[in-house]
Amino acid sequence: MSNNRSISIVGCGYIGKQLAQKLITQHNEVIGYVNSDSSQAECLTLNISSERLNLDEKLLPLDLINRRLIYLAPPPKSGQFDTRMTHFLNAIEKQQPEKFVLISTTGVYGDCNGEWIDESRALDPKAERAFRRADAEQQIQQFCENYKIPLVILRVAGIYGPGKIPIARIKSGQAIVNQQDSPYTNRIHAHDLVSICEKALLSETITGIYNVTDGHPSTMYEYFNAIAKALNLPAPPAISLAQAQQELSEGMLSYMAESRRISNKKLLQDFEMSLSYPTLKHGIEQIAESMKP
Repeated sequence: MSNNRSISIVGCGYIGKQLAQKLITQHNEVIGYVNSDSSQAECLTLNISSERLNLDEKLLPLDLINRRLIYLAPPPKSGQFDTRMTHFLNAIEKQQPEKFVLISTTGVYGDCNGEWIDESRALDPKAERAFRRADAEQQIQQFCENYKIPLVILRVAGIYGPGKIPIARIKSGQAIVNQQDSPYTNRIHAHDLVSICEKALLSETITGIYNVTDGHPSTMYEYFNAIAKALNLPAPPAISLAQAQQELSEGMLSYMAESRRISNKKLLQDFEMSLSYPTLKHGIEQIAESMKP
């Protein structure tokens, strides 16, 4: 991988800021695009050059020639189409990047009834948010095909890491669905995701679609209990799925409606890497350690 690249990070949030810091320490030139004053202020404190970008409206042309781009911005909050992606692609149509990396989601596969799946699985989005992600994938694939731009799509599982675990929910004593009714979920530690994004951006050879997960699925029940145990918190009360339909939020229930186990074999092979946090146990131990005073 060659260094000293010019990198643009669209949606420079939790992962984007960590990625920017890593790239800057390797002497790459980085610009982060953010959508709020607070995010821009945070970039300033981290010595990340940033610009405001409102993807919810038509944009002025952006010059990305000779730059590599990673797009981390989420789609809009409603609808089945990613209008933010449409606005963005229109803005770079005349001055495109030399490589494009898109962060998507494993949610585009929909419910797989707990089966093991890989990148050959057909997309079957069920939740509205997953339709928006699938639409973003389709838009960027067409764009990169038209302009012969190397493209990497990273379908990312649930991200966890320092500051990104459900501590408040566990402390609140809210119930979770019991083990036998709990669907399989997949995760990736933030630290590993940043390394994968970095390699996708800087590699001269990696293109295509990759599932980004640690390859060790577990149930949501196991996830919450592992966090509670590591942080010496009371285990959340467990309830049946029937009870959950009455008690849990619509958002939580939508996640409970899908179950899949996702392989990361293609990722590990093509990226020629091993993960720092290959299991939930490794990741939770690191987070617990980082929280010690």
